[in-house]
Parts: sequence; structure tokens; C-alpha cells
Amino acid sequence: MRGLIVIPTYNERETVDAILDAILKQNLPLDVLIVDDNSPDGTAARVKELQANEPRIKLMERAGKMGLGTAYVAGFKYAIENGYDCVFEMDADFSHDPEELPGFLEKIKEYDFVLGSRYVNGISVVNWPLRRLMLSYFASKYTRVVTGIPIKDPTGGFKCFRIEVLKAINLDAIHSNGYSFQIEMNFKAWKKGFSYFEIPIIFVDRRVGQSKMSKQIVREAVWMVWKLRFKSIFGSL
Repeated sequence: MRGLIVIPTYNERETVDAILDAILKQNLPLDVLIVDDNSPDGTAARVKELQANEPRIKLMERAGKMGLGTAYVAGFKYAIENGYDCVFEMDADFSHDPEELPGFLEKIKEYDFVLGSRYVNGISVVNWPLRRLMLSYFASKYTRVVTGIPIKDPTGGFKCFRIEVLKAINLDAIHSNGYSFQIEMNFKAWKKGFSYFEIPIIFVDRRVGQSKMSKQIVREAVWMVWKLRFKSIFGSL
């Protein structure tokens, strides 16, 4: 199964070499698409240098900071247009361990989408401040209660979709970012009846740089779950 890993970047020059090396040295049937939002630190320029000797590295440059959700949607469309069988979401900062990729590839043979879960076996998070951990954990609980989705970590960002799932979802109708983007994609895939599996992962806080989390992202997620619930009730998903 030929896959594409989509990694959105904004000021990730410090980690992009290492994350690409950690992925590609495993020699899995995976290409990596970096979707860069015109990073001031020169992330895209560094990716271009790495591309010179590695055809598995792809680059999509965008004009400015347009958000995580739109970056993933652009990557999904690229995967559909270029004939990939499955697509991964993954962060550039090593909070998602590249060593977990073979496990995802095995499970995606059996299921339509596979999720890396921080909460399927208790709480598996390392180095997060307590406030951030509580926000994430209770956001997952809140999402499950409001929407009815049975996924234990619906806000996680380490996952893999079969291309058929992405083709079945109207990607042009998705404009959310951050937590709410993850919730929306999971909810729509689940409501369409696609099968899923949650792999327990250990989430480690980013090694360098700053978190992209903001109050706006949290507020968007709070309202997104109700939007999804009501659209589901009235059949307008």
C-alpha cells in the first residue's frame, strides 16, 4: 500500500531534517509531503535542499499562514490526485513518533482509518503541562458526550486514512483548524460508516519551538462539536 505522510509546517526548520530522516530511513512505502505556510525561518528552502537527493520528499508552498486544517486538506487533495492508497497526518516536532508508522501501515490494511490514541489505554502523554493535558483530555470527553462518537481520542493528530475515506468526504466543505479539524474529520468518517482502529501511542511534547495552540483554536472546537451534532440530527452533514 503506497502512502503519503502530510506534514504541515510553520517555522519548523530546526526539526525538519530530523523528522524526514527518521521517517525515510525506515524504507517504508511512504512519501512525505511538507505543506509549508511561507515560514519566515526558511523551512521551505531547507526542504528544497533535501529534495535534491531524495525523490520521496515533496513540497507544497503556500502564500501565508493559512492554518492546519487547510494544510491537511491541500495534502489530501494532492494524495488523491497522485494516486496514493492512504494518507497520514503527522506533526513535524516529534510529538508523533516515526517509529509508530509500521504499526499504522499494518492496521490500515484491515481498517478504513487508523488513529494514534493518547487515551485508549489510560493517559499516555509525556512532558505536557498539567493545564494542557487536562484541556486535551476533557476536550476528548466533551466531544464524545456531545457528538456520540465512540473514538477515545477524537482530537488527536496522528492518524492514517485510506484514500477512499477522503474521497467520500466533501473536503471543500471543511474549513476548521486545530482540534476542531481533527474532530470534524473523525466524525464525518465515522458517520459514513467507515471502520476505524485506535493504536495506543505515547505523545511527547515538542522538542523545540513553540506550540501553535491558541484560544481561538479551543473556542472553535467547543462550537464545532455542537455544529456537527445538529447537522447530523437534521441530515445536513
